[in-house]
Amino acid sequence: MPPLTATQRMLLAQFMQATGANERAALKALKSTNFKLDQAADLYFNNLAAGGGAISNGSEPKLDAMFDELRDPSQDAKDALGVESTMAYLTSLGLNPESGEVFVALELVQAPSLGEITRKGFVDGWKTSGSVTKEEQAKYITTLLKHFSTDLAYFKRVYRYTFGAGKEPDQRSMSLENAIEFWKVLFAAPGRPWKTASRDWTPLWIAFLEEKWTRSVNRDMWNQTLEFAIKCSEDETLGFWNEDGAWPSVIDDFVAWCNEKGYTGNKKDSMDTSE
Repeated sequence: MPPLTATQRMLLAQFMQATGANERAALKALKSTNFKLDQAADLYFNNLAAGGGAISNGSEPKLDAMFDELRDPSQDAKDALGVESTMAYLTSLGLNPESGEVFVALELVQAPSLGEITRKGFVDGWKTSGSVTKEEQAKYITTLLKHFSTDLAYFKRVYRYTFGAGKEPDQRSMSLENAIEFWKVLFAAPGRPWKTASRDWTPLWIAFLEEKWTRSVNRDMWNQTLEFAIKCSEDETLGFWNEDGAWPSVIDDFVAWCNEKGYTGNKKDSMDTSE
């Protein structure tokens, strides 16, 4: 293989700095796109999203050993970190346990719940990024957080993961209390704030639920809330909504509630039901 040119070495360094990829993964992506930086970055992250490997199996023993170092033998199972070990690990990466940062990290390692990381998920997740030290992992999470707020497809992936990890394992739905706390975190920085020019919608959504909703939150309601938030961010009058749409009833009721209170500029129409 011919040596890299000065320009190619510069692009390689820029790519590694921007993505957190190791040299092997960075070089592979750049060569596949003829050293076009933007295309290489897209290829790299798309490969990660699809579960594609970015590093050889030589990283597995290092990650396996690292997992053992993170375990507390007196509390944790052989192949799983419990709540305390999981939180200690996330904190050691510099992550705020009260923010969406933890969801990004836990989705990466496919943690089955918010208080458990399995050995397989840990090794497989970090193997794809080529991050085998805490320093590399912290740097990579920082890169993912930039995409968390700007890449809608990636945000959706983490958002949908949160439902499965956030509910009780033996339940099909999530408690309203937990769902509200997760919405507060996901719809705020470093995630994607649910805001428009004149409205902060997350507090309104929560106020409506606390006033009107007494049931748990199922997966469809969870997913459709995000789809509604996306549409709402494009049209704060909620003009995209109509009564014949396929939104769940809780969304229909929220729109009526917003109209009733004049949050959309449609109060008159919503109140006039006599005809």
